[in-house]
Amino acid sequence: MTARVALVGAGPGDPDLLTVRAARLLAEADVVVYDALVGDGVLALVPATAELIDVGKRPGTGVAQDLINVLLVRLAREGKRVVRLKGGDPFVFGRGGEEAVALAEAGIACEVVPGITSAIAAPAAAGVPVTYRGLSASFTVVTGHRQHGETPVNWHALAQTGGTIVVLMGVAQRGEIATELMAGGLPGDTPVAAVGKATTGDQSVVRCRLADLADTPVRTPATIVIGAVAALDVVALARTTTHQS
Repeated sequence: MTARVALVGAGPGDPDLLTVRAARLLAEADVVVYDALVGDGVLALVPATAELIDVGKRPGTGVAQDLINVLLVRLAREGKRVVRLKGGDPFVFGRGGEEAVALAEAGIACEVVPGITSAIAAPAAAGVPVTYRGLSASFTVVTGHRQHGETPVNWHALAQTGGTIVVLMGVAQRGEIATELMAGGLPGDTPVAAVGKATTGDQSVVRCRLADLADTPVRTPATIVIGAVAALDVVALARTTTHQS
């Protein structure tokens, strides 16, 4: 393997949350193939000499994964320094594993640069710790969107875990998710926090009960946190404490 592609996690949106390695690779890139959830501030770090290729998947549109795989192989074989830039972490619902396999099968070396996943960063930015002593000793990260023919998520089983449930890509399915979780035994008054555009200047936080989630306006993309910790806002508490002192 001689050619190289870097699968880079762009983090949750704020460019200050990029890893040093990710920033260095972006600065050296000849071409950056990026997803829809990559923040504008991160893309602004790409040098003007580099080619930007948008392959983001959006509702009703998007480049097929097989075509993205072919594109990465072709660019690498052209001798270009390729960064495949993904929101969050490349191996958390980012299909980075599929792309790594495709590159390996083509004989192309691949470097993986982890990023901060929104599954943790979005709740944290809203003051919600996914674990908290006495409230939650575990958390589960699950996708709310499944392709046709894929095994559905067992929401009834998740309702019995007793920990925090973090749902990515679940805004459109939030009503069905809430119904299934309650059918599995999760109380309707379970706190929920939906964090949109986390860590950016446009961040929004919507809080409600699980029973009200279907009728609560939530704009996509958003990370949905379900569980006792979703009622917390330790960031606001810290601000209040600072002002009082």
